[in-house]
Amino acid sequence: MTFKEADNMDFELMKQTDEIKVGTEQEAKALIESFKEKSKTEGYEITSYTSTLKEKKSKGEVVDSYYIVKIVKRW
Repeated sequence: MTFKEADNMDFELMKQTDEIKVGTEQEAKALIESFKEKSKTEGYEITSYTSTLKEKKSKGEVVDSYYIVKIVKRW
């Protein structure tokens, strides 16, 4: 992916890391699969991906939980 800066210098995006919050493990898996499918037509390669459960606790009890999906793309 190439883009131009204000001073007309060309830069090429080589790697990008996306971190996305989703509500469930199923949503995390679906998101990863979506990125894999998009990579076939959008010209990037998925070099790594992870999904991590995060829990917010109050007085020892879980009051909120979600997943962080981290996807590393390389062009």
